[in-house]
Amino acid sequence: MKKTAVIILNWNGKSFLQKYLPKLIEYTPEVDADIYVADNASTDDSVDFLKQNFQTVKLIEFKKNYGFAEGYNLAIAKVDTEYVVLLNSDVEVTAGWLKSPIDYMDENPLVAACQPKILQINNHNLFEFAGASGGYIDILGYPFCRGRILSDMESDNGQYNDVRRVFWASGACLIIRRNDFQEYGGLDALFFAHQEEIDLCWRLNARGRIVAVVPQSVVYHVGGGTLSAENPHKTYLNFRNNLCMLYKNVPILSLWWVWIIRFFLDYLAAIIMLFQGKKKDASAAIKGRLASYSMCCSLREKRRENMQKYITKRIPVIFKGSILFSYYVLGKNKFSQLLFSKS
Repeated sequence: MKKTAVIILNWNGKSFLQKYLPKLIEYTPEVDADIYVADNASTDDSVDFLKQNFQTVKLIEFKKNYGFAEGYNLAIAKVDTEYVVLLNSDVEVTAGWLKSPIDYMDENPLVAACQPKILQINNHNLFEFAGASGGYIDILGYPFCRGRILSDMESDNGQYNDVRRVFWASGACLIIRRNDFQEYGGLDALFFAHQEEIDLCWRLNARGRIVAVVPQSVVYHVGGGTLSAENPHKTYLNFRNNLCMLYKNVPILSLWWVWIIRFFLDYLAAIIMLFQGKKKDASAAIKGRLASYSMCCSLREKRRENMQKYITKRIPVIFKGSILFSYYVLGKNKFSQLLFSKS
């Protein structure tokens, strides 16, 4: 039996498969890993294209679009390997991309998940938004990365090449032990897409497992392959899911004040979007907030379970400050400028 299953979740992504699948096959040792494409009921000819051109790739076909979260849950349930890799269809891998992370996890059994260093496909010298060299979160729930603070991407000069513990690993290329994925609940299907991997990593951290980045492995990511950064639906999902993630995972003594501060900050963000002429995004942000209230009712049991299974209430890789304050008031736009102790 092979050790690893590399799973690409596809929805109308024939162009990405055509462009990036050949290198994935070339650089993924067949003796160690199987490559799967799980198709979310694409309406283009992705499936026929795969069947005609990539017979070595194993195909999982769904009858409807389950979204990123449930699509991966269902696909991972169909494989039986020690490790699974959640790989976006718009990712280009490099030679040896799988070896370093798997070797590191083999040597460190407490590490449940990790990611490679993720750079931009069109500029290999810049970190990519969705993961860079490992993800973090601040006390108010705002995600950021080593190499990316808010929308500012750093150049990769080797400054973040050390293997280290992080808070979250990017869903663009998430390498995780299959048993951990299953035991800790997988991706929350209610999120549909966006920030579900951060939610999963929060559970891993809270229950004593470790998430890491292994920058010796490098991949290049297009980003926004399904929904561009300018898409109001992406804004809606990000605002809604981020608040739901906080509700599920923040201990009660902190949740009330975090929730109050976020109320003002989220509406301020919507006002700024209006002044920038982004009326649809502003509306999506407010709708996302409102949707999170009703959605949290469905998440009460998951919150109760998370609180009961917390091993540590103080996760060391949560940034104890505010990334917004650090960026806009203190002018810190690089990860290395933050007061952040290594873990």
